[in-house]
Amino acid sequence: VVLEESGGGLVPPGGSLRLSCAFSGSTIRVYNMAWYRQAPGKQRELVARMSQSHTPFYADFALGRFTITRDNPKSMVYLQMNSLNFEDTAVYYCNAERGSLSVWGQGTQVTVSS
Repeated sequence: VVLEESGGGLVPPGGSLRLSCAFSGSTIRVYNMAWYRQAPGKQRELVARMSQSHTPFYADFALGRFTITRDNPKSMVYLQMNSLNFEDTAVYYCNAERGSLSVWGQGTQVTVSS
């Protein structure tokens, strides 16, 4: 399995970004997919997860602002981020999990700055 993130960049406070994760090498529909992030000097943390059955879960800080979606026919996962603030600055990683297998992408930088 290979994951490739895209869509990061520089955005002002209050702005929006949509991150994309391209999945290849297997069948995405059997994987639980998630987005994590890691800010400088902090541990990697879960942002949002979507199960094989399309059940979403969000970290508290993401509720009401971020939306995770998956498009199995296109083997894609997305993270729509709205109302971004300085604390959202981090490298965002896509993750695919199935049992004991956990695969990470290389990450995409999101910087919220005025």
